[in-house]
Amino acid sequence: MKRFHCDCGNVLFFGSSVCLKCAGKVGFDPAVGLMVRVRPESVMKRCENGTLHGVCNWLLPAKSSAVLCLACQMNQTIPDLSIARNRLLWGRVEMAKRRMIHTLLDLGISLPSKREDLRNGLAFDLVSSFSNPNVTTGHLNGVITINLEEADDTYRQINRQHLNESSRTLLGHFRHESAHYFWMRNLSELPWDSADRLAFRARFGDEWLDYSATLNAYYQNGAPVDWDQRYITAYASSHPWEDWAETWAHYLQIVDGLETCESLGIHVKHLALDLVMLPGDAGLLPSMLPQSAAADGAFLAWLQRWMCLSTVLNEIASSLGEAPLYPFVISVRVAQKLRLAHHYAQSWGAPSLKPRVH
Repeated sequence: MKRFHCDCGNVLFFGSSVCLKCAGKVGFDPAVGLMVRVRPESVMKRCENGTLHGVCNWLLPAKSSAVLCLACQMNQTIPDLSIARNRLLWGRVEMAKRRMIHTLLDLGISLPSKREDLRNGLAFDLVSSFSNPNVTTGHLNGVITINLEEADDTYRQINRQHLNESSRTLLGHFRHESAHYFWMRNLSELPWDSADRLAFRARFGDEWLDYSATLNAYYQNGAPVDWDQRYITAYASSHPWEDWAETWAHYLQIVDGLETCESLGIHVKHLALDLVMLPGDAGLLPSMLPQSAAADGAFLAWLQRWMCLSTVLNEIASSLGEAPLYPFVISVRVAQKLRLAHHYAQSWGAPSLKPRVH
């Protein structure tokens, strides 16, 4: 995430709605990717989910007949607001959703809503399992469903421990499910022998393995003993689709995390740590895709900066008595999968808005 500033010069953050220095109202304009002041004469107006419910700080054109921002227009279902607790949890869910959407838009990846594009658009169902016990977090046909209860820290940590996960976050859910959406939208209908489909199979495996059978086997038997040499998480070993989703989620996490660190002045060159070095083949794309030594080297340099910075973040967390912020190991095999995720991000992004790997 980039740094933002108010007109008065004060620092603003992605979730800011009021400047704490001048008390001016501010909001995020997704069209330009900036925080801006909101005045009576402004050309932008606040999203109604912000003015009525306090759960959104995004803006939309004042002349628009719409009342909801780009992100909130994607909601098909929102929680029952007659339950006071739901409003608090909904605000947390919306913050995570907006951050994920912003990262994707910043990569130049288009995000049409279901209203704009019924076949390829994206929508969200935000529903509590307390209201509907059948609700599970997942993706189906362009609709990402998030269990509202995952915004409750206790509920989420119980699930994390039950599933033996090293990390479980709302933002992680959105990033993971977005991968399933992009598989459906951008990969699933490509010819079986297209370069991108063959590359997927080379890195993640045969996507047509029986999903239910492999998932059941994972929950019964657990991950392979050496999973950490081949996968970013144990769950990624359950099926190629889940390997892709976990990898894509980590790619987005690295994009956002590295930008946040460097925009705040935390640069590898200033750290008292040796730069983590990966072998050259860690940055290679599968052979059926176009090859570029310069692009491979730029990707590896980007990834190695994150590996170094994440060590610092983990040490800071430990100093505060908290769990590591990034408790993951990026092996050569995982780096190669992240390289393919980066290739896809570049392919899907607008020509003038490519992922910041330099």
